[in-house]
Amino acid sequence: MSEEIPSDTQQSSADDLIAVRREKLAKLKDLGIDPYGCEFPVTTTPGELKANFSNDQEVTIAGRLLAIRDMGKSVFATLGDAHGRIQIYLNQKGLSETEWAAYQCLDLGDWVGIQGTSFTTGKGEPSVKAESLTVLSKSLRPMPDKWHGLSDRETKYRKRHLDLMSNQASAELFIIRSKIVAEIRNFLHDRGYLEVETPMLHDVAGGAAARPFKTHHNALDMPLTMRIAPELHLKRLLVGGLTKVFELNRNFRNEGISRRHNPEFTMLEAYQAFGNFEIMADLVEEMVCHLAEKFFGTLQIEHKNEEGEVIRTLNLSRPWKRAPYKDLIREAAGADWFDLTPEQRREKAKTEFKLEIHDHLEDYEVSQQVFEKLIEEHTFDPCFVTHVDSKLIPLAKENPEDKSIIDVYELIINGQEISPGYSELNDPDVQRRRFQEQSGGEAQEIDEDFVEALEHGMPPAGGIGIGIDRLIMLLTGAPTIRDVVLFPQLKRKD
Repeated sequence: MSEEIPSDTQQSSADDLIAVRREKLAKLKDLGIDPYGCEFPVTTTPGELKANFSNDQEVTIAGRLLAIRDMGKSVFATLGDAHGRIQIYLNQKGLSETEWAAYQCLDLGDWVGIQGTSFTTGKGEPSVKAESLTVLSKSLRPMPDKWHGLSDRETKYRKRHLDLMSNQASAELFIIRSKIVAEIRNFLHDRGYLEVETPMLHDVAGGAAARPFKTHHNALDMPLTMRIAPELHLKRLLVGGLTKVFELNRNFRNEGISRRHNPEFTMLEAYQAFGNFEIMADLVEEMVCHLAEKFFGTLQIEHKNEEGEVIRTLNLSRPWKRAPYKDLIREAAGADWFDLTPEQRREKAKTEFKLEIHDHLEDYEVSQQVFEKLIEEHTFDPCFVTHVDSKLIPLAKENPEDKSIIDVYELIINGQEISPGYSELNDPDVQRRRFQEQSGGEAQEIDEDFVEALEHGMPPAGGIGIGIDRLIMLLTGAPTIRDVVLFPQLKRKD
């Protein structure tokens, strides 16, 4: 069906359009029609009907008017929602006098219900011939320009409802996100994991090195922080005897905003008693490949620029590379990197690699800067980086053969960390010492309740975290986290 550019987007200002629509709102009321409708039971949706179309079905559908081609006494229009759309045909003879008068008061963006019969036009377009029309919601503001969509990126993020109604690709991305999250649950349930919920308000921020959001509970008269990670509570459940647990949770970190960071984000954390970091790496590799094949039908994931040109194809084919942290640094920074003195490493990072090395950085942090800038940012196909410096992660087990490293992986794909995984530290004395080192010896920063829980005995375990927002970016090729979070945090407009 051909679609005309609606005249109201060509001629009038937004205020004029709203005034005209309010006049039509008044006319609907004069006709005795409630412009905001009521219950309207449907038999199918526009998308489902089109996907399973056959002629001569009696159907009742509802949706938003997305296009209208008015030919006087007959009309072709497009009815749809975020899940799909279908063509409808209205004829003055086929509707009651009141219904036809109601149609005259409709605009693009209005929600209507249609009862009718399916048929195929002479041009082969699946359609529904309307036998009754019900007004469900009068739209007082015009939709974004049909032909140019919502071109302003900031408006797209601030007013996601406009983005969803005008950008089918954006709507499809969020639908697929929901399905991926549901499938992650199914994947873990099928492997015996129990989904749990842990607190989002903590009296001690723990489980990650991050700045928390702080608040105050009035009734208890005590300071609290928003959760930065659920790890310490999930490990308490291992102590309690739940041997496979996971949580899909919202975390909050009072830190920077970038194309890869939002102050609140979705994280999967899972723990398996009697496992280790290698078992958890296998689990993550299997899960991500399963999701890619189920929802995208391939392990070759294309990432495109705004012009639709492929800029990179990620190869998720198994097995994924696994490489020790120090070996990767030696490849990038020189085979003698760890034989140099701390002062020589610092100088080489500054002069040869042009890295910003601040005076306050510890020696292990200098090597981490080299890793992030020379390795991580240039690693696109999956790589499990294993056995990092023990000072970087205080909640993982030391390697039994080399106490300077810990038994962990960091999964890097597309130049960013997608998932960390640990052989979890379960020695309470070592854990207390690590916390003290991390907090500079300040006792109030140590979660003594967690250490006490470990003293009751936590089984050896493997654990993982997966940033769901980054995973969706990876699988869909979205360039920024704001494209995969329905309502990203933005600076307030003045």
